[in-house]
Amino acid sequence: MACASPSAITSSSSGAFLCKSAMPMASMLPLKPFSQTLTIPKSFNGLRRPFQSRASKPISSRRSSSRRTFIVNASELPLVGNTAPDFEAEAVFDQEFIKVKLSEYIGKKYVILFFYPLDFTFVCPTEITAFSDRYSDFEKINTEVLGVSIDSVFSHLAWVQTDRKSGGLGDLAYPLISDVTKSISKSYGVLIPDQGIALRGLFIIDKEGVIQHSTINNLAIGRSVDETLRTLQALQYVQENPDEVCPAGWKPGEKSMKPDPKLSKEYFSAI
Repeated sequence: MACASPSAITSSSSGAFLCKSAMPMASMLPLKPFSQTLTIPKSFNGLRRPFQSRASKPISSRRSSSRRTFIVNASELPLVGNTAPDFEAEAVFDQEFIKVKLSEYIGKKYVILFFYPLDFTFVCPTEITAFSDRYSDFEKINTEVLGVSIDSVFSHLAWVQTDRKSGGLGDLAYPLISDVTKSISKSYGVLIPDQGIALRGLFIIDKEGVIQHSTINNLAIGRSVDETLRTLQALQYVQENPDEVCPAGWKPGEKSMKPDPKLSKEYFSAI
């Protein structure tokens, strides 16, 4: 079974698979010496240097009250309908070390925030490169993509500088965030405490900073960029058309529905 790292697979009574580490974290890296030369960015001058911010523009004001907010005040954070936990962290982008602060996107962009277990593993690079290859599709609808794992920025940089055919990432179109303290993974409810790594959580955050969608996969199950994009498009549609809802599998250009016992019949009569 494909897993995020070499591990022993056990099954709970519910049939859900858990991965328990069978060796120290250091031994999860490839056994053969890594031959790739790590090129440190010219901008690097120690971890305590000031970092450039990817989102440097001032925070814009929130949308007018006529826009549907979709806040439901769920019982615990972070659940759909609640404000996304803010964070500020180091990241790698364009082979440079930068700073990413989630709240700097409020009022400006939607955010796809996804977590993955570890660098230099198996399922993870297929997801990360898939999102990068489709980045322009998200950019067209005013959305930023952010990847997060508990690895250091140095590990991220080494992985980016490794060719895809060798299990690396190559250059990416979006930042990879370092969550070495595990505080971000914990605040989003995706951290596996006894392993110290994150499940495959994905969150769609709107321009008001509210979580509008979340999925969490176990370690061996990769995610779909197509479904993430479709869900994002449906979210943007209903926020722009607050008197309509999107039925199952809805895609842009398809018929939506009125959330009303009588008016909804127009949709049902047409299918």
